[in-house]
Amino acid sequence: MKIIAFAASNHRKSINKQLVEYAAHLLNKADVEVLDLNDYELPLYSQDKEEELGHPKLAKDFLAKIGESDGIIISFAEHNGSYSVAYKNLFDWCSRIEPKVYQNKPMVLLSTSPGPRGGASVLATAVQSAPYFNGVVKASLSIPSFFDNFDAAKQALTHEELNEQLKDAVSHLNHLK
Repeated sequence: MKIIAFAASNHRKSINKQLVEYAAHLLNKADVEVLDLNDYELPLYSQDKEEELGHPKLAKDFLAKIGESDGIIISFAEHNGSYSVAYKNLFDWCSRIEPKVYQNKPMVLLSTSPGPRGGASVLATAVQSAPYFNGVVKASLSIPSFFDNFDAAKQALTHEELNEQLKDAVSHLNHLK
């Protein structure tokens, strides 16, 4: 079973990347590849840029990673209540190549933030929109107050109830094949 996981953020010290790496670690018997959005940086999408450049190889490569996987874990950073620009731009380029970006893959969607809502707004948007792009959302979870609930030195959730909820969420990907 091959799972791709990534934080929908380009921040090199992203708390969402820490969360998605920890979540991926909880999967049993899976080959997990953690992608970094910085490896897929593209010019700001516009129709003019698309006419000028065509479909960029990096967007095609990202779509190929999705296509080759059996499932996806994404942890969304929340910027002003919505997606980060880095993720939205990559998604927009990809959707011009393949409108069903998620290619009918089972997904676990996560979010976290330093605040008490844990990126709940962006997570709600992602959960609601994923089916329109052929994403099959199996579970979703927001982790509030990241720095109070995650031990950076141990790279683990310390809040027992949240940790159990995360284990339950990712377990939906354990039986894909």
